[in-house]
Amino acid sequence: MVHPISSLIKNSRFAVEATGLIKHFGDNKAVDGVSLNIEAGCIYGVLGPNGAGKTTTISMLSTLLRPDGGHASVFGYDTVRDAHIVRQLIGLTGQYASVDEKLSATENLYLFSRLLGLSKKDARKKSADLLESFDLMEAAKRPLSKFSGGMRRRLDLAASLIAQPPLIFLDEPTTGLDPRTRLQMWDTIRQLVASGSTVLLTTQYLEEADQLADRIAVIDSGQVIAEGTPAELKASIGIAALELQLRSRDDAGTADDIIRQILGIDCHISPEGRITAPLADPDLITDILMAFRTHQIELVEVSVKSPTLDEVFMAITGKEKQKPINA
Repeated sequence: MVHPISSLIKNSRFAVEATGLIKHFGDNKAVDGVSLNIEAGCIYGVLGPNGAGKTTTISMLSTLLRPDGGHASVFGYDTVRDAHIVRQLIGLTGQYASVDEKLSATENLYLFSRLLGLSKKDARKKSADLLESFDLMEAAKRPLSKFSGGMRRRLDLAASLIAQPPLIFLDEPTTGLDPRTRLQMWDTIRQLVASGSTVLLTTQYLEEADQLADRIAVIDSGQVIAEGTPAELKASIGIAALELQLRSRDDAGTADDIIRQILGIDCHISPEGRITAPLADPDLITDILMAFRTHQIELVEVSVKSPTLDEVFMAITGKEKQKPINA
């Protein structure tokens, strides 16, 4: 007997709890002790370079791979012992579309609906509702060979939502999409959480994680090396940057002397008279501006920039951000 999904959830706080997950492929330890606690009702981002272990971790959490060590649960159900229940609680959109190329969008969604146990009538209704929600009605009967990459990804995501799962795994869902389609997918992901789902998102687009994720884990060499909110991760590498645009480049020497005296560090001054300096104590901005006024140095612009996730990624992993496939 298949129970209503809502009655299966026995742990309302955590959608995912994982402790010490390990997975080997031959001599390669792809995942080396990953631990995650993902609260229900959030978007949780997983960042990492190629080969870091992100997809392998998703595969273990979604019951596609059996861990070689450690333990994981979804809404309180063990992903190994209770795999048949976990599969009723999740939806998975992988890096490559799972739709059938020989079928139309309508036929794909109808087929998946029937496989999930919906009646013919309910399958037709669910297919139509999803096509409308994902703005695919005009292409409903079109062969998938005529679909753009963005349309395929939207259809693939629609297929994973037929059972309206409380937990959705999205493994690099916007890789290869154009900027407009990526923004549409971001809106769709936000709507999923607003309607009650939890989303675990892996991505190589750092802006995507910054825009969407409530919390982020950074995985490298099969291990979680940092975890927190985007703001916490940015703060972890510390120093912000003070940027000042001089009205006259002739004031650069005096400005440099003032900043060195107040901040105790050298600054960078561009040929256009733009000053950039690390800033550990924001209270010192007032001292700098007062000194500039005393020396009659005029400014066009003043700003303080926080570290970006790109800078966090490079500081934590020690690697340049790799370009996503087909980007």
